[in-house]
Amino acid sequence: MTEPVRGGEDGGDAVARFERAASAWSARSGSATVPVPAGLVGALLVEGASDRAACREACRLLGVDPAGSGVAILPMGGAMSVRRFVGLLRPAQLRLHGLCDAGERGFFERAGLDERSVSVCRPDLEGELLRALGVERAEAVLAREGDLGLFRTFQRQPAQRERPALAQLHRFLGTTSGRKERYGQVLTAELAPAELPAPLREAVEAVLRR
Repeated sequence: MTEPVRGGEDGGDAVARFERAASAWSARSGSATVPVPAGLVGALLVEGASDRAACREACRLLGVDPAGSGVAILPMGGAMSVRRFVGLLRPAQLRLHGLCDAGERGFFERAGLDERSVSVCRPDLEGELLRALGVERAEAVLAREGDLGLFRTFQRQPAQRERPALAQLHRFLGTTSGRKERYGQVLTAELAPAELPAPLREAVEAVLRR
């Protein structure tokens, strides 16, 4: 059973500590629970670190502080873990909202999150961000990050030559460990608040109740 943490600690610091503890807890399948801070009012459940990076940057663009507002952004290590996270958090009566790829929506629904509590990216968040930016702006980001030359080499691979540029960009982001997380942040940062993909903005605003 979830037991709230009591005490006079700063709410934002408590949320940040809970986010770190929840990440460690998610990696230990045998761990029964992790304490939920008394100041936590909501949680945004995302599949992985790249989604968390994009959500944090979206919050910055929208001028909101999730931790300071008592909201945790929790990467779960994959959609299949959502039932476990909901089981941890629901007893604390938190506002819960999920952000997921289109193909993973069923996991969230079976965990008890209704249609209004899940924002769905098609096919995934990287795809949403790339469509929002377009090829030219996305390639400009790659150039600033020092990856455009690598991308040009990637485009010349036989399996990529006939694919549309957006599809090439989407595949390129997943070819190296850590690249998706880095670009989750920098691609989102390239957008104006009004350009944020609808599922990303919806998820952030739903859990923060803006």
